Amino acid sequence: MDQRTAKSERLERKPYERELLRLQQELVKLQEWVRVEGARVVVIFEGRDAAGKGGAIKRVTEYLNPRIARVAALPTPTERQKTQWYFQRYVEHLPAAGEIVLFDRSWYNRAGVERVMGFCTDEEYWQFMRQCPTFEQMLIEAGILLRKYWFSVSDTEQQRRFQERLEDPMKRWKLSPMDVQSINHWEDYSRAKDEMFLHTDTPESPWHVVESDDKRRARINMIAHLLSTVPYHEITPPRIELPPRPAPRGYQRPPRDLQKYVPDHAARLE
Repeated sequence: MDQRTAKSERLERKPYERELLRLQQELVKLQEWVRVEGARVVVIFEGRDAAGKGGAIKRVTEYLNPRIARVAALPTPTERQKTQWYFQRYVEHLPAAGEIVLFDRSWYNRAGVERVMGFCTDEEYWQFMRQCPTFEQMLIEAGILLRKYWFSVSDTEQQRRFQERLEDPMKRWKLSPMDVQSINHWEDYSRAKDEMFLHTDTPESPWHVVESDDKRRARINMIAHLLSTVPYHEITPPRIELPPRPAPRGYQRPPRDLQKYVPDHAARLE
């Protein structure tokens, strides 16, 4: 049987939502453990365009504290950043104690889109391939918990998602010119990914492939795996009791007509 999930075998909504909520509850426990223990967690999300990285990140962060768990989605480097050491602008976004950083694409841009589209030289590319395992080993030795996920999508499913984005005004912004060009570079990206794995899939910092033709399965599988790789435990929260509301002490609210209120748009729906 093909490793990819057939459309008829896609995970049904009810069991998906039930398990997703359970896993998200565990993510909240993980977050509290990270905060209390001062742990530093980096999770890298890579994969082809429309592979489902963004949706997975949204489900991971849905119930988390944005002061603890944040997403790093870096824009195109500035002219100044282009003259820096390649990893420098990513280092700025690494977590401090008690933080989780989710990289929506990462330093692996150099091994993917930059390589395929010619945005870097051969010398810059091979320098990255040599330095990347050492860079990641330095992060791990510094105590950072590094996890790397590659979201794998078939060409037919990617094409379907591109078409969906093209036709849906709410998703049209997701379809970039670079996405369109990736259709003609499918095999180039495949070769680039294989070469990247060859050099950066190390015992200390392995890649974990997420089959993502079924987005629901991909999200569940990725979150469950992430939780299984971190030695967290539930932290008993401090006991909090709400005090009784104090008696009024003479405060008078200003007249309502002195303030500007948002119009009651919802009243039109009744």
